[in-house]
Amino acid sequence: MSRSQLRVLIAKPGLDGHDRGAKVIARALRDAGMEVIYTGLRQTPDMIVEAALQEDVDAVGLSVLSGAHNVLVPAVLQALRARGLGDVPVFVGGIIPQEEAAALRAQGVSAVFGPGTSTAEIIRVMQSVAAARPPVS
Repeated sequence: MSRSQLRVLIAKPGLDGHDRGAKVIARALRDAGMEVIYTGLRQTPDMIVEAALQEDVDAVGLSVLSGAHNVLVPAVLQALRARGLGDVPVFVGGIIPQEEAAALRAQGVSAVFGPGTSTAEIIRVMQSVAAARPPVS
């Protein structure tokens, strides 16, 4: 049985304590009809992946404002692959220089959203990427 509602995990990896943006995105995704699981602050990559596994999510969104995206995001990607979730799209939001955003995409991140990206654009991209993924059975 496939479900029509996308399930998205929003997480704040690392020691970053600023979650307003993550909460704004979580609310926007909910308003767009997605089911959102917000893990809260200070999550480790393993905690994020465990939640993604337990919640059977269609996508993972990471909010990183601490500057540690070059360490945290690859750790989450690696942990997802190790747990058999390498096909789950990962989206990243935060203050990330263009060249570093390109490197994250090369490692498997589906999209990187910087400051000023509209919630409508984030929703559109997430729906598009998730729609291209084989349905959950």
